[in-house]
Amino acid sequence: MTEVSANPTADAEHPEVHVIDTREEYLQAVEALAGGSGPFAVDAERASGFRYSQRAYLIQVFRRGAGAFLFDPPAIGSFAELQTIMRPEEWILHAASQDLACLREVGLDPEVIFDTELGARLAGLPRVGLATVVEELLGIHLAKAHSAADWSTRPLPQGWLVYAALDVELLPDLRDRIGALLDEAGKAEIARQEFAAVLEKTTPVRQEPWRRLSGMHSLRSPRQLAIARALWTARDELAQQLDTAPGRLVPDLSLVAVAKAQPASKRDLAALKDFTGRASRRELDRWWAAVEAGTADPEPPSMRGTGDGVPAPRVWAEKNPEADRRLKLARAALTVRAEELAIPVENMLTPETLRRVAWAPPADTTPETVATALADQGARPWQLEQLAALIADAFVEARQAPGPAPADA
Repeated sequence: MTEVSANPTADAEHPEVHVIDTREEYLQAVEALAGGSGPFAVDAERASGFRYSQRAYLIQVFRRGAGAFLFDPPAIGSFAELQTIMRPEEWILHAASQDLACLREVGLDPEVIFDTELGARLAGLPRVGLATVVEELLGIHLAKAHSAADWSTRPLPQGWLVYAALDVELLPDLRDRIGALLDEAGKAEIARQEFAAVLEKTTPVRQEPWRRLSGMHSLRSPRQLAIARALWTARDELAQQLDTAPGRLVPDLSLVAVAKAQPASKRDLAALKDFTGRASRRELDRWWAAVEAGTADPEPPSMRGTGDGVPAPRVWAEKNPEADRRLKLARAALTVRAEELAIPVENMLTPETLRRVAWAPPADTTPETVATALADQGARPWQLEQLAALIADAFVEARQAPGPAPADA
């Protein structure tokens, strides 16, 4: 690895970056990348917060011996040729789960990945943002000024393109440093399993996504929920038509304010001072139709929503005291093991997995039965090895020593 001076600025005197937006240039880039060596560093830029879709508006690929190439996906179309040369090799991404969906949308789908963000977590680094990790491990200052930019902008400013190129140019060196840390800590196999799990994970379809409106907790009746649902649906349909982020049309809190007020007329709706947003008045007929639909809905939603059978932990002490003890004792033991391994507790086991198993544990609680229950929830082999016996012991203790669980476990 090339030695670098103390905290040099990565974008200083960076060569001008060009966006590939024709099939001819794209095929030339594929040929160049095929002639490189080692893994492919990959990143994608979207327009989250600006557009409705989560499509990639820029895809960056770097390979040693070939260089960095920035592709304009809408202009290029098919990426089949690039997929053919890249698929057999390792892909390096930072926070891969954020980019895999939009990469797969254009036909780029890896078989093996190295996630530098997740790898940094497993290695025990305290902060894992790309700029922070690059500075700590490579000694290079990486400005992150354009991470929330509207990448659907055309033409893209040169400063943005340099930022995008650097996001992949530094990844191979970063992968090598993080890989070495994992090897030294005996965590290489843990990382391999976690990277594979990222690839296998599918994005769940959200049930009743309108319930995620900010401020929903302030609504106190099924009728208010019905109005909120109708408004959310109307906004979502308009956002899809315009390919605009829903919140840019009317903010969540404005929709909830309308549902809470339950206006009796279009004039009342227009008079609500909390009903804001660039489309709040322009599309007033649309919003009033939604209010009317919600008001007249013969089947308003329940206040509880479509749960999965596992209530919120805050009510466990009252509803199921033994489950509450199981959860708190297991969580305390898991936290201790996480500290021993220098792995964030949320990466030791997802809180949802622990809650589900603690709420409905195996009838015969042994390390083997707990391991099976955890595996059914998607736990990896390394997690079963580290945690099954520990959690089983906590469950047995909860059953044998009834009483209040540790208050802050």
